[in-house]
Amino acid sequence: MRLVMLFLMVALMALPVKAENPAPYSGTKVIETGQPFDAFIKNLTAAIKANKMGIVGNACATCGAKRIGVTIPGNRVIMIFNPHFAVRMLKASEAAGIEAPVRLYVTEHPNGKARLTYRLPSHLFGAYKVPALDKMGKELDAIFARIVKQALG
Repeated sequence: MRLVMLFLMVALMALPVKAENPAPYSGTKVIETGQPFDAFIKNLTAAIKANKMGIVGNACATCGAKRIGVTIPGNRVIMIFNPHFAVRMLKASEAAGIEAPVRLYVTEHPNGKARLTYRLPSHLFGAYKVPALDKMGKELDAIFARIVKQALG
């Protein structure tokens, strides 16, 4: 009996894990772009710059996996913000600094098309219950909506 239980435990641990909820937090936007992954990254980057937001950093899981000899679908986190918003944010709440930069997560489906996932800035900054952050979050929501619209063409 122990051997059967051990076998079942090992078999269950070997099963692929799939997230039950792709958007577990309120205010999460998930957008099926219909665009090829690389093309969408290019369009998104141009839209970010056109809306006067800066790309603070990129995290490329695909690139890291490639360095260790593993191939995975496109997977990128683009971190964006603007110094004017950073100054306003920190003036309103130093604790809110952990929310910046805001992350845009782009993943690649098996068909090569990109999905964009991000949390609305109003939800990120709204958690602090500071009126100045609420105002800033709504302004950023509008900017992010423009970025997405432009990136989608």
